[in-house]
Amino acid sequence: MKIGDFDDVPDLDTFLKNYYRTLVGIDENVGRVLDVLERLGFEKNTVVIYNGDNGFFLGEHHFFDKRLMYEPSIRVPLLVRYPKMIRPGTIDQNMVLNVDIAPTILGLAGVPVPEDVDGKSVKPLLMGKSIPWRSEFLYEYYEYPAVHMVRKNRGIRTKRWKYIHYFEDPEEFELYDIQNDPHEVNNLYGNPAFDDVVAQLRTRMVVLRRESKDPDL
Repeated sequence: MKIGDFDDVPDLDTFLKNYYRTLVGIDENVGRVLDVLERLGFEKNTVVIYNGDNGFFLGEHHFFDKRLMYEPSIRVPLLVRYPKMIRPGTIDQNMVLNVDIAPTILGLAGVPVPEDVDGKSVKPLLMGKSIPWRSEFLYEYYEYPAVHMVRKNRGIRTKRWKYIHYFEDPEEFELYDIQNDPHEVNNLYGNPAFDDVVAQLRTRMVVLRRESKDPDL
């Protein structure tokens, strides 16, 4: 996970240039797709969904890659264009996850969403409706040992708090106040003033694990 330890990431300058070079290439080619839709007259009746599968460290916390539960790793872009339904320039602050993409596509196509599918359709949000929505989500990572050597961990992210548990020996814990510490540099775990917050987050994380049918429970 350290810049300079991988042959294809020799230093931060080279890494950033290659990263932004890739972004420019994606941007140009998404533009080509949109231009073709417009030229063919399909742009008003076509749903365009653009999203990433993960975030990426660009030197934050001295890392590259992803896998850890810090914000640069877990935040992903999601843009949707559908002129018949979505007002241009709309920004929604609700917590939307990648598991919501499939139900959303089914919902937009008028197809029933199977009960065993994770996530839920964001179609009502795209329509500007105010509906009950999630206020937290579960994060889990299990690929250890592996090349990037990120230990197995799980956590819960709410609008304000993030609790992370590295659950194999030796156990480790992290607690961040995202509202007041957006860069996650001050681990509050172990501070008695936040014991109640930790207890609440642990309880909610068990609930989310049960909802996802976690076999380790």
